[in-house]
Amino acid sequence: DFQRTIIYPFMKQLIAKTTSELTGIGFEEFKDGSGHVYISNHRDIVLDAAFLNILFFDKGIDTCEIAIGDNLLIYNWITDLVRLNKSFIVKRRVSVREMLDTSRHLSEYIFDTITRRRQSAWIAQREGRAKDSNDKTQVSLLKMLTLHNSSKPAEALGSLDIVPLSITYEFDPCDYLKAKEYQLKRDNPGYKKSQADDIENMRTGILGYKGKVVFKFGNRINDTLSLIDENTGRAQILETATQAIDREIYKNYVFFPMNYIAYDLMENSNLFAARYTDEDKAAFDNYIDGQIAKIDIPGKDYRFLREKLIGMYGNTVKNYVSAEKAEGAGIK
Repeated sequence: DFQRTIIYPFMKQLIAKTTSELTGIGFEEFKDGSGHVYISNHRDIVLDAAFLNILFFDKGIDTCEIAIGDNLLIYNWITDLVRLNKSFIVKRRVSVREMLDTSRHLSEYIFDTITRRRQSAWIAQREGRAKDSNDKTQVSLLKMLTLHNSSKPAEALGSLDIVPLSITYEFDPCDYLKAKEYQLKRDNPGYKKSQADDIENMRTGILGYKGKVVFKFGNRINDTLSLIDENTGRAQILETATQAIDREIYKNYVFFPMNYIAYDLMENSNLFAARYTDEDKAAFDNYIDGQIAKIDIPGKDYRFLREKLIGMYGNTVKNYVSAEKAEGAGIK
């Protein structure tokens, strides 16, 4: 009821104001009432999971539970809100001694959610956003997911029916904040974001313009898991599953002219020159310059910041190209 009466109307207004379109692809498969673990790349601290549940709601599919790190629970009202919004908390601020017990409890909770309660759950492929858009699933995430049945990791992962999910934002409102953080860390290796910085990132991500936003599901990884020899070691099983998730995420990105432009600039190539015009290139240059202009730091390094911003929009294409080459497929 809280999602339907409070969250949904607010999110629909936000989508209308900050996106030109929100699209979901491949959602039809999930009307079967069974539970799945959706593992996606991570672009926005708050909105990745919120947009996903709006798409489920609009398509008549039960919304999923959301994993959220306790590092984001800056205020008590945020904690209360996420609990009301079908979220479960991933404890990260615990001692090394407590971490194993905490991780095992989380694994058992997710397993119960999927198999007994037949409720789906979303979790990002890594802790924190990939600030350069070079999306890589953390092996430690999959290790945690197997702890409910740690002696049989392939079986443990298979029971969760993991579905990779690609999230694409045409524009990342926080791109200039990420570039700024890169330079601050370069200039001062000990730099750490403050609580105020986290709030600014949340606010900018929520209220900033995103253009077209697309959520596209890939193929479930159970087919890959079923091919693993029973004598395969735990580390290799986890690595194989990680690669399968990454491959599906890379293959299902949705690209815009600026992504192709960024890739060609990064690689000094013209591989995708047919996908954009001179006008597109000029618009991209203007966009990058405009984002850099928002950055106010001592010793502002224009060339470095430009390189980082271009990478944020080109690395997704770079990973797509590598995935297609690995499978011996042509570039579409």
